[in-house]
Amino acid sequence: MRLTDFDALSFDCYGTLIDWEAGLAAVLRPWASARGLDLSAEALLTAYSRHEEAAEAAHPQELYPAILARSLRELGRELGAEVSEQDAQALAHSVPGWPAFPDSHDALAALAGRYQLIILSNVDRDSFAASNRRLGVTFTSILTAQDIGSYKPSPGNFEALAAEARRLGVGQGRLLHVAQSLFHDHVPAQQAGLPTVWINRRHGQPGWGATPAPPAGVTPDWEFPSMAAFADAVAAESAAS
Repeated sequence: MRLTDFDALSFDCYGTLIDWEAGLAAVLRPWASARGLDLSAEALLTAYSRHEEAAEAAHPQELYPAILARSLRELGRELGAEVSEQDAQALAHSVPGWPAFPDSHDALAALAGRYQLIILSNVDRDSFAASNRRLGVTFTSILTAQDIGSYKPSPGNFEALAAEARRLGVGQGRLLHVAQSLFHDHVPAQQAGLPTVWINRRHGQPGWGATPAPPAGVTPDWEFPSMAAFADAVAAESAAS
């Protein structure tokens, strides 16, 4: 396969295009400090990830702000630390403040010249709309957990993606999925028959951070340390063809 063999790219957003670990840590660290918890940002993110995964699996039709609030309350129970309603709502409504990775806009703008761009995201429509203003790019289609009624890694999310690709006229085998999370994206995407690009934003860092470890072995078809490197590789292939 070549990167230029595809007509459309589907993207995870949070962790891939938007720095969700920075966004989560900006709320979790002050909360932990105020409760006297001596935990690093990495330790907090790792602990938090278990609760968000469980909340999304158990409450697939709840909107993402409610998932965030529920996850923080469960993290507080695990750590024996108070979570006030103000704390829970601070995390629930934090998504619009989460920063885009510095390379996301330019890379997406370059890729839009060659591919249809589809979002497949584990958030609600309002949260994504705020993030999209940070990205400053027009996507061909946007599919959120709110639209689908479940959260990745549910197979239903990738069934919805396949249906949207067909609606857009994307031929069989002409869709490439691009994501950071092996757990949420690469394992279920490959199970659905999609080739994948790993934007390994955590390259050089140990552990999984805010993303649970993948439940099964998975080998992405391509790996890049950033969106910029991915876009550059596409440009190089295009120039050589």
